[in-house]
Amino acid sequence: MDPGLVRFNGLAEQPAREALQACCAASTWIDVIEAGRPFADREALQQAARAALQGLDWNGIREALDAHPRIGQRMAAGSQEASWSATEQSGMDTANAETRAALVEANRAYEERFGHVFLIFATGKTDAQLLAAARERVHHDVETERQTVRAELSQIVMLRLTKMLDAA
Repeated sequence: MDPGLVRFNGLAEQPAREALQACCAASTWIDVIEAGRPFADREALQQAARAALQGLDWNGIREALDAHPRIGQRMAAGSQEASWSATEQSGMDTANAETRAALVEANRAYEERFGHVFLIFATGKTDAQLLAAARERVHHDVETERQTVRAELSQIVMLRLTKMLDAA
C-alpha cells in the first residue's frame, strides 16, 4: 500500500483541494482530480493529472500560470507551494547580480511578448540555463510557446504531485 496515496484519497474535499492547489492552481484541473478520487495507484493519479492538464483550455493554463512567481523571485513564505517553488528555483541561489539583472530583463521581455510569466521546469537547472531558456523562448511564435508552456507546466505538476504524496 502507498501511504501517501492512501492519505490523499482519504482527505476531506477541502483539504484535498488545498493539497492539489499547491500542485496546480487551475480550478478545473483541481475539480477533475479531486472528483476522481480514490485513485488505485500513483500511475492512475498521474494519468488523470496529465489528461486533465491536456484538457485545459488556455484560460485554465493562464489560471495555473498566474499562481507562479517569476524565475528569480520568491513567493511569500508560508505555503507548501512557496516552499516547493523555492526548492525548484534553487539554481538561482548562486546567481550573481549581473545574471539576476539579465533575468529581470528577460522576464520583462517575455511578459511583454506573451502576456504571462515565463514558466519553466526549473528543477536541476542553473541560473545560466534558466536565463538562456528565457532568452531563447521569447523568440517562439505564440502557438509554439503555448505548447512549450503546457509541457513545462505538466512537468512541474507531476513533480509536485510526487512531492505531495511523499510528504510526511
